[in-house]
Amino acid sequence: MNSKKEGGSAASNPLSVEDRYSQWKSHIPVLYDWLANHNLVWPTQSCRWGSLLEEQTYKTRHRLYISEQTDGTVPNTLVIATVELVKPRVAAAEHIAQFNEEARSPFVKKHKTILHPGEVNRIRELPTDTNIVATHTDSPNVMIWSVESQPNRTAVLGSPASTPDLVLTGHKDNAEFALAMCSTEPFVLSGGRDKYVVLWSIQDHIATLAAEVDPDDKQSTNVGGSSEKAAKSPTVGPRGIYRGHKDTVEDVQFCPSSAQEFCSVGDDSCLILWDARVGYTPAFKVEKAHDGDLHCVDWNTHDINFILTGSADNTVRMFDRRKLNSRGVGSPVYKFEGHEAPVLCVQWCPNKSSVFGSGAEDGIINIWDYDKVGKIPGSTDPTVLATSPGLFFRHAGHRDKVVDFHWNASDPWAIVSVSDDCASTGGGGTLQIWRMLDLIYRPEDEVLAELDKYKSYILGSDSDISN
Repeated sequence: MNSKKEGGSAASNPLSVEDRYSQWKSHIPVLYDWLANHNLVWPTQSCRWGSLLEEQTYKTRHRLYISEQTDGTVPNTLVIATVELVKPRVAAAEHIAQFNEEARSPFVKKHKTILHPGEVNRIRELPTDTNIVATHTDSPNVMIWSVESQPNRTAVLGSPASTPDLVLTGHKDNAEFALAMCSTEPFVLSGGRDKYVVLWSIQDHIATLAAEVDPDDKQSTNVGGSSEKAAKSPTVGPRGIYRGHKDTVEDVQFCPSSAQEFCSVGDDSCLILWDARVGYTPAFKVEKAHDGDLHCVDWNTHDINFILTGSADNTVRMFDRRKLNSRGVGSPVYKFEGHEAPVLCVQWCPNKSSVFGSGAEDGIINIWDYDKVGKIPGSTDPTVLATSPGLFFRHAGHRDKVVDFHWNASDPWAIVSVSDDCASTGGGGTLQIWRMLDLIYRPEDEVLAELDKYKSYILGSDSDISN
């Protein structure tokens, strides 16, 4: 569909967060094919889909990775959960809108708990083996976990932290957020406060990571956020350290087609492209990619020329690497404006090359299609299209800052998103799993043909749904 759909307000006078949320919730039956709301006792800063576990007639089961960032009364944890995802056009519209914000969803269940040494700031799965994940905490080290071989632990005060299967060393200061794993080779990438971008290969350890271990040997006394590596964990030094940023590196991403090419963004407002085959200095550097700190970056898996960045200046920008040069000059192909607060996360849709999402501190996840930029379709909401070209859906189900979201690769229009609700409720978080109605993103001619097919039914039911 060509008009932008949302549960919030498009009016010039913005609603309060609670009014916006109430309006969004009333619109769920006409905007979503599926939605599950899961209350988190402790906030998580990251959420990632793992593998598809099982496919049934009306639903699928998936692995999901989240964390619990506690206040110290119980250990911080890395949680491996199982999610039941109802297939498209199965759930009743009125049913998915009926949930209690304070309740846990029956579709999300804990499978295993790992007691993490320090709070989990970022989780990334290895695409070639999603049972292997990397985590960042308030430490210079990256921790690698083989989630199947790790024992299930109970989060009780005083319990020793679980021991990572591998620890990656090389940073000189804390590396808290910037983390990526390569889709073509078992490479890991990280950025930190030391302004470094660090690359590792865990190729030689893959077989060992998959091996079963004795649960009695999987414990460490290194609890808390110590910068020292966890006891008994084998360590791996860097394959390369790349210098070019002048401030903290906030996010990193591999080129989808090459383990030797990657990019990074930071608090110096720079976007840097690296090529490990050339050396340890930037291949291309955009000195002023945004008018503020850069928080996130993603590389298009369908067209490797396009890179997205999100910033504290509330915008998302798209760069074409063919239009960058070694003198540090590079204007974005387009600037996407539709958030009212800093953008914290961006990700391309795995199913359609021109579609991507952005999440921000305003509690909104915007879904964009850059193919729609510059086009003037017939719309029921032309003023919004004029102010936010390319924006066609707004997920307004969170009432506090959206800290992460992730498209599902095996169910490409299904998204998991999390908000840290400490500012609004004093603690906890909200996890939502949602899929917009396919009438919103399918080609217009297909949608019109389907609606025409059911025209008599729709017109006959108009009085029932007009409210």
